[in-house]
Amino acid sequence: MITIVSGLPRSGTSLMMQMLAAGGMTLLTDLERQPDIDNPRGYCEWEPVKQLPRNPQFIDQAEGKAVKVISQLLLSIPTGRHYKLIFMERPLPEVLASQDEMLKRHGVTDTTDAVPLMEAFRDHLQDVRAWLEERSDIPLCRVGYRRLIHDPLPNAQAVCDFLGLELDVKAMAAAVDPSLYRNRRA
Repeated sequence: MITIVSGLPRSGTSLMMQMLAAGGMTLLTDLERQPDIDNPRGYCEWEPVKQLPRNPQFIDQAEGKAVKVISQLLLSIPTGRHYKLIFMERPLPEVLASQDEMLKRHGVTDTTDAVPLMEAFRDHLQDVRAWLEERSDIPLCRVGYRRLIHDPLPNAQAVCDFLGLELDVKAMAAAVDPSLYRNRRA
């Protein structure tokens, strides 16, 4: 089985990867992107995943592991493998605020107008949902970021049940640090 953790950027994918690792699951990461103020516990990324559109067979290296695949690359996932997909969902205003703060810290002061970006993200999520409906071979577990932060134990248990693995659910829940929930929006 290949466990994929996906979602929009800044939607909690790194947190889910950290939870899976705390629970005892092996991650496919390269530690190339180091922890920083925006993700003090790390990004848990694997750089070769960006090559999936050209080399979809790269996903085979994730067999028996969890790998983070941003939602834009999900559509490049090839058929013929046994996947389980954990899809992180966070309110779009929070995603945009978090992304904006991260860009500011990296010196990008020319921020994009939020309205067209929000529309682009909404359209993209519709495309992903439509693709997932066509890919009935990929079991899906949706995890709401807010719910996860506010009540980690039942969410960790739901993920564990979905994966059908014996993971340390309490350790998974303990990996959630509510103080890192920044950029909250009503």
